[in-house]
Amino acid sequence: MAFFVDLILPLPLDKRFTYSLTEEEAAFIRPGMRLAVQFGKNKIYTAIVGKIHNEAPKVYEAKPIHQILDVSPILDVKQLQFWTWIANYYLCTEGEVMRAALPGAFLLESESVVKLNKQASYDENNLDDDEFLVLEALQRQSSMKIREIEDLLDRKKVLPVINKMTEKNLVMLNQEIYEQYSPKQTRYVKLNRQFEAESEMHQLLDELSRAPKQRQVILTYFSLTAGTKKSLTVKKLLKESKATSSILKSLLDKQILQEYFQETDRVKFTGEITNTGISFNKYQKKAFDEIQGIFDEKKVCLLHGVTSSGKTEIYIKLIEKAVNEGKQALYLLPEIALTTQLIKRLQDYFGEKVLVYHSKYSMNERVEIYRHVLQNSEKGKIVIGARSCIFLPFQNLGLVVVDEEHESTFKQFDPAPRYHARDAAVVLAKQFDANIILGSATPSLESYFNAEHHKYELVELNRRFGNVLMPEVEVVDIKTAHRKRKMTGHFSERLIEEIRESLNEEEQVILFQNRRGFSPILECNTCGHSPQCPNCDVSLTYHSHNNQLRCHYCGYHMAMQEKCMACGSPEISTKGFGTEQVETELKALFPEAKIGRMDQDTTRGKYAYEKIIAAFENHETDILVGTQMLTKGLDFRKVNLVGIMNADNLLNFPDFRAHERSFQLMLQVAGRSGRTQKRGKVLIQTYNPFHQIIQQVSTGNYEAMYKEQLEERYQYQYPPYFRLIRLTIKCRDFSKTNEAAAWLAQALENVFERYVLGPEFPPVARIRNEYYKNILLKIPQKQSLGKTKKMVDRILSSFRAIGAYRAVRVIANVDPQ
Repeated sequence: MAFFVDLILPLPLDKRFTYSLTEEEAAFIRPGMRLAVQFGKNKIYTAIVGKIHNEAPKVYEAKPIHQILDVSPILDVKQLQFWTWIANYYLCTEGEVMRAALPGAFLLESESVVKLNKQASYDENNLDDDEFLVLEALQRQSSMKIREIEDLLDRKKVLPVINKMTEKNLVMLNQEIYEQYSPKQTRYVKLNRQFEAESEMHQLLDELSRAPKQRQVILTYFSLTAGTKKSLTVKKLLKESKATSSILKSLLDKQILQEYFQETDRVKFTGEITNTGISFNKYQKKAFDEIQGIFDEKKVCLLHGVTSSGKTEIYIKLIEKAVNEGKQALYLLPEIALTTQLIKRLQDYFGEKVLVYHSKYSMNERVEIYRHVLQNSEKGKIVIGARSCIFLPFQNLGLVVVDEEHESTFKQFDPAPRYHARDAAVVLAKQFDANIILGSATPSLESYFNAEHHKYELVELNRRFGNVLMPEVEVVDIKTAHRKRKMTGHFSERLIEEIRESLNEEEQVILFQNRRGFSPILECNTCGHSPQCPNCDVSLTYHSHNNQLRCHYCGYHMAMQEKCMACGSPEISTKGFGTEQVETELKALFPEAKIGRMDQDTTRGKYAYEKIIAAFENHETDILVGTQMLTKGLDFRKVNLVGIMNADNLLNFPDFRAHERSFQLMLQVAGRSGRTQKRGKVLIQTYNPFHQIIQQVSTGNYEAMYKEQLEERYQYQYPPYFRLIRLTIKCRDFSKTNEAAAWLAQALENVFERYVLGPEFPPVARIRNEYYKNILLKIPQKQSLGKTKKMVDRILSSFRAIGAYRAVRVIANVDPQ
């Protein structure tokens, strides 16, 4: 009887690929294991076992597998079902889901290895310089990897050289699999057992009297290990004895000391559990009891709690209950900045049971966290992190918390799968029969709509903890202030006055400007020219800290221009402003104040978020300027004033969610103010103080915003009444982009008629020299989502079969944000 295995390969393939197995392999292999297989001519990939069966593939002959990489599965069957759901729902392939789900170290790659052909004879005069260098290097070492040859020749494309050499039969190409993950080894020392007796010890010290530095190391060793059975690390011994590694090497060579290695976790908790009890106020207690009732009925719970109402304490209590029942809990957050503050709160309560998982962690750290979750160890009971956490291999998931559920950062933009972590978490919880709670002070319209229509259950928490009043919101009309010349840079008199008052009272200030850099546009006052990015349809943003003009889409940058590039005039001025300019103006206005900035430019390092947040919490920073990173659930006790520098650039955005987003952002950033006894203050600077969204923010009226936006969405056929699929056509050739988009739109219109919008150019129509065009497909509530997607898939397959459009890429984005 023949045995076969269906494998998921980390490639954008529509189907699983079938390989043949021997009887022994079929008996050992289980779904969720990794196998190394050859795919294509000579490339080896890591694949995941989907299914073992006895049916041979009809179209091609099944190849045997290369090798088995795991002893036990690294995925549960439930995870494989979850992958299939994501691939089907978000119109992508299982291979793309696999790439997103597994830490890079699990995807073993085959490395091309070049070896010298020993039988080959050659004439040095017929070789070019590159070939000669490679041959010379290969005579000194048995083999070289492609990367090593790239370094040797100091160029990126070396395959043409190697291909020429292969044709001349000078070298051979092999594939070698390498494991990317390596466990962290800590180096320890111990005294050779023969010196443990007291007499031997004294004799040893006498012998070392001529080598005082070595004697000092041994004395330090005795003092550090006296009365303890703990292992001693080399690092600690060298630090305490102030010795060098050469002195230690001498002791190792004499076999007085012996070294050994132990695997240690890269991710470990070193603090103490300091918080052991949470006491609810009556509003929290009521909300908690309501949530428990909803969980008993196995329904999704939406917690609508105003900022600073104590939602986190409720989550902690729910997590504690799940962990006590022996289950795992997942706490999803939209932003890495938020995790840094929450980790501290959760670790104070649960200690080392809390694991953190996000993209700032190294590949090896992610593998270790993955393994803890897979083994369901005590360490992996609670996972906190950003959207990719939903792919971890949970064994016994009991609770999912999605905090700040309205955030658009839960949506993955590039690469595929373009999933929404909140919606995917609801499906994941259902698969595990786990409880799920979505929490926010400003729920998304879709979630609130679901709660109104009893798809979710709603719990309200509308009092701040400790009965602190909601902040007082004041709108400042900067149009009038500009006319009356009452502005200093981008600050109104009113805002300067309030900042000064807060600083005098030793309180902290947050200023929000949703644009990084110094100035988004540089303009010549003579001819009106502004420097553009050569690769994208955007103007270059000026960054003053390194005096550069930079594109935020492709990273292109150039030095700041002294003269206009078009007419040579020296009269150049900047238009608009970003966080960097706000920071510069603040330093001039308040030279005594300590000012910090938090945006994408200042948070590039692994611990950058932690340092900025810790400095602000410890009152080392008086004023913190930042982008939307600041708005999400951060809890600062001493902030009394929040300033929104310009509300208009949030509102005037070409997107049907712009008003909802503006309301959420402004209300969230306002919620950072006055979180303890004293009532906080929020100042919103705007050119349009009577805009309905700004009025709704000033009264904190979520209901009014919800009803008004819902009415508009109904009228113009947008979510939650209609589902959306956005197809983005991209190509380097402008006319081909237009032709392909027109063909695709026509094909969709033939089936879906009036529910197809476009093709249209997006606001930025060229990025990295590729032209973009969008088609929006609207799906009414009564129309089957599954059948619609199958039809779209069929149209896309026909499109890909057209030879003229081979260079055109189409990206399907289901439920675009």
